[in-house]
Amino acid sequence: MLALAVWLVALAPALAWAQEAGQNPLEATETVLPDAQIVQDVRPPASPPAILDVGDLWRAIRRHHLADPSQRSASAAAGQRFFVVAPTIGSKPTTGLTVGVNGNMAFFAADPASTHISSVSAGFRVSQMGQVLSGARYAIFTPHDNWFFQGENRLSWTSLNTYALGAEAQSAGTVNVKFDQVRLYETAYRKIEPGLFLGIGVNVDAHANVRPADGAQGAFTNSAYLAYSAAHGFSAQRQLSTGTSLGLLYDTRDNSINARRGVLASTTVRTFFTTLGGDSTWQELIYDARTYRALSRDGRHTLAFWTMGDFVTGGVAPFWDLPAIAADGRSARGYGEGRYRGEQLMYGEVEFRNTVTANGLIGFVAFANLTTISNADQGQALFTQFAPGGGGGLRVLLNKRSRTNLCADYGFGKAGSRGFYLAIQEAF
Repeated sequence: MLALAVWLVALAPALAWAQEAGQNPLEATETVLPDAQIVQDVRPPASPPAILDVGDLWRAIRRHHLADPSQRSASAAAGQRFFVVAPTIGSKPTTGLTVGVNGNMAFFAADPASTHISSVSAGFRVSQMGQVLSGARYAIFTPHDNWFFQGENRLSWTSLNTYALGAEAQSAGTVNVKFDQVRLYETAYRKIEPGLFLGIGVNVDAHANVRPADGAQGAFTNSAYLAYSAAHGFSAQRQLSTGTSLGLLYDTRDNSINARRGVLASTTVRTFFTTLGGDSTWQELIYDARTYRALSRDGRHTLAFWTMGDFVTGGVAPFWDLPAIAADGRSARGYGEGRYRGEQLMYGEVEFRNTVTANGLIGFVAFANLTTISNADQGQALFTQFAPGGGGGLRVLLNKRSRTNLCADYGFGKAGSRGFYLAIQEAF
């Protein structure tokens, strides 16, 4: 980990491009309070060390001396935009080695005292298994949080190992399957009360050109994917789900990119229809709850908790749309996407976050997670089998105003599953 930290800092000009539009380096210093209210900073005689990010460090290297970091405020104002670009190098069971680039832009649409921070992130990767993976996420708050727009979009030419359903470590029916994926999940939320939103959305998830990986034709005929698709009347070459959603969201986090305090709780009901072009009519219920507890006054030592559930409540979902471990690309570090799949899923995680250096430049996390999945075809219920995981990671502060970190994590799970993850923005 120490060697990785040195490497990350050495690559500072490539790791981070942080630009604050309209920022005056000599503006008055401000402090963001936990309740997001901004006041003029009145420093006590013995003030804590100023926050230092990679941008500060790179400017210091260019100038051959370390200027006073306090001359660049750690607070933010309306209209500022914070850009971060970083290379991504990772390794997971489903992809092997991946190389690419990720970018993140954060901004406040209005006064941070009344408006949450917004973020837009996108990435592009290629893998040693010949996969091309691209995607974009956004979480945008309009002034005074009157509206909140959230989206997850993917365009990939990829592959996954498919396994028999359930949370057991069985390998029967396992085969690598290639496919092309387009996912468009878009939701618009309207504020009802401060922190409380009601939203509606559209959901499209298409898997086309489904085929066995090179050399896997024989195993493909006996795969769990083909068995499930044939049993429930789905095409083996393409599967499509199209529908709408209704959601309720409560969010009091101090920062959605890297929260130290607050709560997020959401419930979403999705209904997919054949009348909209989908392959079946089915319903899905999802809940997501996260809470953050600062263990120190400045919030640098934090415990974060996450629990999530994904349930097919009616109808029959196509194989690719069944709840699956790591399907969101953020949960279950230590497992590849789809390693465990079934009709119902519940997930929990706890993470300890800390800083190593007094200036906040370097930090670390330690995490543990647990997943349980059902399998109706085999009569396997939730809480009869579990997939535990855990690991740790290094953090490098790329932008102190948006609190954006470069995150390097190593996770492991049962049956020898493990992975290395390099990303911008925390897992949750």
